[in-house]
Amino acid sequence: MVELRIHEIYRSIQGESTRAGWPCTFVRTAGCDLRCVWCDEPDALVADASARLSIDQVVARVVDHSTRLVEVTGGEPLLQRGVPELVARLLDAGHEVLVETGGHRDISELDPRCCVILDVKPPGSGMVAHNDPENLKRLRPGDEVKYVIADRDDYLWARQHVREHALESRFAVHFSPVHGSLDPAALVGWVLADRLGVRTNLQLHKYVWGDDAKSV
Repeated sequence: MVELRIHEIYRSIQGESTRAGWPCTFVRTAGCDLRCVWCDEPDALVADASARLSIDQVVARVVDHSTRLVEVTGGEPLLQRGVPELVARLLDAGHEVLVETGGHRDISELDPRCCVILDVKPPGSGMVAHNDPENLKRLRPGDEVKYVIADRDDYLWARQHVREHALESRFAVHFSPVHGSLDPAALVGWVLADRLGVRTNLQLHKYVWGDDAKSV
């Protein structure tokens, strides 16, 4: 029986992506092989203290939360071989499923019915060398791309990356300022000045409940 290491499962609102504001159940897996400088979920980085749940148990808990929208996130969900099966099971149960991944793990095994949110790492993350450029070729219609922007240098890097790969004409692309570090107004100003076709993506849940709130 395949087991998953799960940090938490909870019901909240979707704070990011094109579904921001919608009720959503989050399945947060435990364990990550990246160490982004600005990581806001450090408790999910290590898998050792997490719960071990079967796919049936995870699906049952999601069903109990009674939301159509589900996000599988982490940590890094694609570290666990059972996640593609979990995603397929949730889709078969009638859920709309988002999978947020760091961009360094092959997304091709995920069910094409899900929406991948590919979190491409700019230099300010400290993890830019881990990006897998092949994942940009694996994206499908309806998938989304996100860049967490720490400063002007990150913005310039992300702008070039978006244009180089013609992403803004094919996918919803999000630029997300590091909360409490980069002024969102500055980021908006840069996007508008460059006439860049991307969305400024604020973490809605942090504006509702505060920077340090957990499981919301």
